[in-house]
Amino acid sequence: MTPDAPVPQHALDQERAHHDRCRDALAGMTGGADEQVSTGEDVSASGADAEVLGYRLRSRAKELRELPPGPLFFGRLDFGPDEPDHGRQSYHVGRLRITEHPAAPPLVVDWRAPVSRTFYQASARDPRGVTVRRRFGWAPGSKGDSRDLTGLEDEHLARGEDRVSGIVAREIERPRVGPMRDIAATIQPEQDDLVRGDLGLTVCVQGAPGTGKTAVGLHRAAYLLYTHPQRMRRGGLLVLGPNRTFLSYIAEVLPSLGETGVRQSTLTEEIARHPVTGEDDEPTALLKHDARTAEVLRRALYARVRTDHGDSLAVPDGSYRWRVDGETSARIVAEVLDEEPPYAVGRERVRARIVRAVQDQAERRSGPRGAAWVRRIERARPVAAYVDAVWPAVRPEQVVAELLSGGDRSARAADGVLDADEQRALLWSRPPRSWRSARWSAADLLLLDEVSGLIEHPEGYGHVVVDEAQDLSPMECRAIARRAAFGSLTVLGDLAQGTAPWASRSWAATLFHLGRPEAAVVPLTTGFRVPQAVVELTNRLLGRLDVEVPEARSLRPDGELRSRVVDDPDDVQAAVVAAVRDALERDGSVGVVAADGDVPSLRRTLAEAGVEAAGPESLEARVGVVPASVVKGLEYDHVVAVEPAAIAEAEERGLHRLYVVLTRAVSRLEVVRSRPLPF
Repeated sequence: MTPDAPVPQHALDQERAHHDRCRDALAGMTGGADEQVSTGEDVSASGADAEVLGYRLRSRAKELRELPPGPLFFGRLDFGPDEPDHGRQSYHVGRLRITEHPAAPPLVVDWRAPVSRTFYQASARDPRGVTVRRRFGWAPGSKGDSRDLTGLEDEHLARGEDRVSGIVAREIERPRVGPMRDIAATIQPEQDDLVRGDLGLTVCVQGAPGTGKTAVGLHRAAYLLYTHPQRMRRGGLLVLGPNRTFLSYIAEVLPSLGETGVRQSTLTEEIARHPVTGEDDEPTALLKHDARTAEVLRRALYARVRTDHGDSLAVPDGSYRWRVDGETSARIVAEVLDEEPPYAVGRERVRARIVRAVQDQAERRSGPRGAAWVRRIERARPVAAYVDAVWPAVRPEQVVAELLSGGDRSARAADGVLDADEQRALLWSRPPRSWRSARWSAADLLLLDEVSGLIEHPEGYGHVVVDEAQDLSPMECRAIARRAAFGSLTVLGDLAQGTAPWASRSWAATLFHLGRPEAAVVPLTTGFRVPQAVVELTNRLLGRLDVEVPEARSLRPDGELRSRVVDDPDDVQAAVVAAVRDALERDGSVGVVAADGDVPSLRRTLAEAGVEAAGPESLEARVGVVPASVVKGLEYDHVVAVEPAAIAEAEERGLHRLYVVLTRAVSRLEVVRSRPLPF
């Protein structure tokens, strides 16, 4: 049946009846999970076993209860008789597995199951045993009422049928109001390859605007949680976004795929040892984000270690005193230092080896010593005093505050790494009396995290998804690398959208600082969100940006690009009001994006004109007035871009910021200006 062919009523009735059956089965699964929790709490088992069992049962019940309402399947696969594993079988594909009984065949298979991969990868040239792939059309915003199943579309792959799916096209193009949606129903083959990548591999996705790179990263997270549940439960999974607005926008994607409890955070929140109360000028901030500062911090920390402490050590043991001569103790410190352990580990190694030197003497004199004797020697005051003298305990705040306050230690740590001007730029203008009264800047938190990681490795994650990674500085990359030291990464971004002062111009540099120089960089260039008319405009701007990325192309022949030019700059805001009113005559969200300094007056003008507009944090609002600095990652059906020249002039990487602004439109872009375009 072609996308335009009438849908047989009997086929719709059969599929609606199957959906009713699935809905009843899901209700039974939810009730059964709650009952298992009650039963599990009464099961006699060891404390540890009961705790693990209870956690798993409660987690499953919570996931089922928190699954957002919606259609329970979006596709179906019918296999031919010659397919070796699934011959003559039919499977409905949805966001989670649904069955009437654990041992019964599933009514719906999870989109992440191995058999479901065929739904995304099969084609007329390679049908993979599929005779018919069916897609279902649901009413927009459906909460899962079976009557909302309004259409279906069959592709007879065994007959060589190969066409663009109308249902997929309508799903991609339907208006964007509210948070980001999942794309489980519309994943394309090249996206599916990335989603199902091996857990052990770090992958970097260079994605042009509208290619679905964020969705790919989130769906890969869901796939890994499904495929490696025990490893992910042990190691954990972290999704890092650039800001809270962005995280609010993507917050519902993983729950809609049946995955709750995933930590979604910003790097600032992850490293926040103190509130940000200070501020750096741009040169100082750039220096603190520079990878060379990591070496300065390492020197500043390990300069506290003394290998020249030549005094012998006397350790009392009842009426006897054991002696460790100065040469032996100094050699112990030097050997541990050469091993380059984390600072806290090195301190304990020195203690353990001093105790071992004492133990060797004692055992040579009168035989083996027990664990209690060893603990007593470890706690002996002379041992503790010696360790404090040669490898003193220290807090990250002490190291950073000392470095930023200046003095001989600070100069020695920076010598040969930073020049004289840079050393001065790094210092606080008014050093506090102690680190306890310091006013820490956002960049200072990175320095504290770096030293903290040198003292003791942080608890890491099994997998980290990093979005908008093109804006990461070297020091931010290092902070992320510490949290994925024994795991893998999904790195998402677009070098053309790099707007931070330290934004990367090369994925090789970013991956080096993330500790994954060998990771593959996979380009996504086919856009499903941004219309072709907008892509053609932004590709002209792409040539002005100092990055090497391939031009984007769009599968969206629809869309509209308009320009509203006024002669007098004072008339721009009135033109914006007119443009917003035009956009409101159509379906979908409207985003008015302007240079940050122009946003307050634009909001007032729209309010005076009777147009209700919210800020970027109100995702359900029909009209949003958004500063250019926070629009990254968001999307609107209609974008009104206000005075592009002002956006480009507002910051050093203003053309990159403008590229971000112009690529937020899903259906229609209208540029309102009184000045020439800056490209």
